[in-house]
Parts: sequence; C-alpha cells; structure tokens
Amino acid sequence: MNEQTIEKEIQDKGLNAPRLTPELIDAAIAKTQFHVFEDSCLTVCCLTLQNGFTVTGESACASPENFNAEIGQKIAKENARKKIWMLEGYLLKQRINEGKYTEPA
Repeated sequence: MNEQTIEKEIQDKGLNAPRLTPELIDAAIAKTQFHVFEDSCLTVCCLTLQNGFTVTGESACASPENFNAEIGQKIAKENARKKIWMLEGYLLKQRINEGKYTEPA
C-alpha cells in the first residue's frame, strides 16, 4: 500500500484530526542529494529538511548486474522519507501535547 492509497482511505473515512500528510512530508524537504560509492552498488540519499536537519536513506543490490541508478535513488529516497515521518510525527505529537498545534497553511 503506498502513501497516496493510505491518504485516500484516511480522507474517505473522514479522519481529520491533526495528522501528517504526504504533502507535509514533501514540504519539509528543502534539498535532495544522492551518492553512489565508488565500486559499489550502494546508493545513499541525503534529504536536507527546511530547518537544516538531514536524514539519510540507503539502497543496495546483492548483484552488481542488477544495479540501476534510478531505482537505487527511488528506494534510497523512500527510506529517507520514512525517517521524516517519524520525526514529524514526534514533533506533531509534542505540539499537540503542549497545546501549540496550529493547522498547516
């Protein structure tokens, strides 16, 4: 199940309490960089967030014959984005707990 499918199901069920959305996660990203280490099949994605914090995601294949830069970048970026969900989820919960939550613009 992908993010868009889950988001549609949430909206269809009318679950509209404070929450994160794929759009909010994307808006948190200021810069995306990729690096493939020399003589490897390891792709690393570094996402720099709006506040300057960085998260990374990785992708690697077991057989060099299967290496594809585009696929490696997609997987590495998705793995990095998953970390943003965790961080932003914690931040949202903290704001709600402190009574400082405001609806996103």
